Amino acid sequence: MLQAGEWAYSEKLKEHFMNPKNILQGEETDQFDGVGMEGNLQCGDQMMVVIKVDREKEIITDCQWKTYGCASAIASTSILSEMVKGMTLTEAFNVSPKDVAKELGGLPENKIHCSVLGDKALRAAINNYYVRNGMEDRVLEEKAKIVCQCMNITDHDIEEAVLEGARTYFELQERTKLGTVCGQCKDEAESLLEKFKHLHFGA
Repeated sequence: MLQAGEWAYSEKLKEHFMNPKNILQGEETDQFDGVGMEGNLQCGDQMMVVIKVDREKEIITDCQWKTYGCASAIASTSILSEMVKGMTLTEAFNVSPKDVAKELGGLPENKIHCSVLGDKALRAAINNYYVRNGMEDRVLEEKAKIVCQCMNITDHDIEEAVLEGARTYFELQERTKLGTVCGQCKDEAESLLEKFKHLHFGA
């Protein structure tokens, strides 16, 4: 049980929450080279990330953001915006939630999903840059694959469930209703469950 005045997160996370870096001021985004949006306000979290790019070197020179989210989402995107400055577009595209959490000094497991918003919005901004500059062939979209035909559950839904706390097949079923009709998707679902646990938590 936390006592009054105690902080549940690392000092680095606290710093980036209390004094977030690179917040986008105002609503104007025309001066940026790429704009990405992720999330849904109706679900509680929404993230916008904007980038400026050195077109010759394909290096991110500036990264700003705006969010309606929790302390972990704010801190995660703040430190992400610092991390990617100076990276090539390819390097930045491959930054993972695990990288962000490590840079913050760790995140509670039930808050890892907050760090996903920022990196997804960043990838959307990079793809937007490619589209704006006639490089559609370089756009990398994360296409969802349906795993459970009966309930229309995708691999993205399974990943989201893991990020929100599912660790067993039963917990995955509780959150998604996957495999509750014919059950033919169980093997693939369990394989993806283990994959995403390892990817995000090293489990």
